[in-house]
Amino acid sequence: MKYRMLGKTGYKISEVSLGTWQLGGKWGAPFDRKDADATLEEAYSKGVNFFDTADGYQNGESEKAVGDFIKKHPDVHYTTKIGRKEDPLSVEHFAPDALRRYVDESRKNMGVDSLDLVLLHCPPMQTYYNPKMFETLDQLQAEGKIKHYGVSVENVEEAIKALDYNVAAIEIIFNMFRLRPAELFFKLAKEHNVGILARVPLASGLLTGKMTKDTKFAPTDQRSNNRNGELFDKGETFSGVDFNTGVDAAQELKKRLHVDNMAATALRFILMYDAVSAVIPGASNPTQIERNTVASDLPALTHEQMGVVQDVYDEMIKNPVHYLW
Repeated sequence: MKYRMLGKTGYKISEVSLGTWQLGGKWGAPFDRKDADATLEEAYSKGVNFFDTADGYQNGESEKAVGDFIKKHPDVHYTTKIGRKEDPLSVEHFAPDALRRYVDESRKNMGVDSLDLVLLHCPPMQTYYNPKMFETLDQLQAEGKIKHYGVSVENVEEAIKALDYNVAAIEIIFNMFRLRPAELFFKLAKEHNVGILARVPLASGLLTGKMTKDTKFAPTDQRSNNRNGELFDKGETFSGVDFNTGVDAAQELKKRLHVDNMAATALRFILMYDAVSAVIPGASNPTQIERNTVASDLPALTHEQMGVVQDVYDEMIKNPVHYLW
């Protein structure tokens, strides 16, 4: 495992880290604490030292599992996201009183006095024009309740606007099917010494190259019930790519890149960008950890392979995805 600096936090984190949305409960399945604990331990054994959770994941159970885990391994770091666990999502969820309550609830869930890194969980665009939201985070930082803060965003415009504030990290969707962040935002983030966490790196599983047009998803799986943004931004599910188009594009990538482990190659592609601090694929059980962490040890993609990714994106994905997020 290789490690990179996470912006101005001073944390040196594993370039392949772990997102815990699916932790112990794959794609909407009931939470299993035993699987969650085993998955965290397996990741740690493979060199993973950074974990991404949120107050709304598994109704707080993900935070609790990560909290217990960090007590056993105080050398690791983590981020938790706040502001999205109550429906319907609105600007009120990012008001000062709400943010303070969420931070206190996350501290309790994780059993810590001070949270390593807090990310606002995809706040609506209008909140970025309300300095009070970020001033509240500055105050919480001064009070010692949080060490650093940032945002998790849906689109590039939000990410760029967030750079107006004292953010330490920004979490954004970036993968072979979502290339726009690399055009301008990565450069600006480096200039501001802001770490980038690449989320949804496998486009909800499309970039494993294992899905077919006959693949079925459980009714509780957001890949079946959020195709058009019924639950949250449709740009998250399959990175906003039409499912059948995504299946075809993933197979085309696998064929033209001449690779067997498409998932690891997709993660390695993201790590080709030095602005990225870490990629945060999810895992619901220990067996999926090796598939992800091996990406850190893969050789760099060649100039020709990088060109293939761009060509497939331009030919099959770019319109309309590029112009929406």
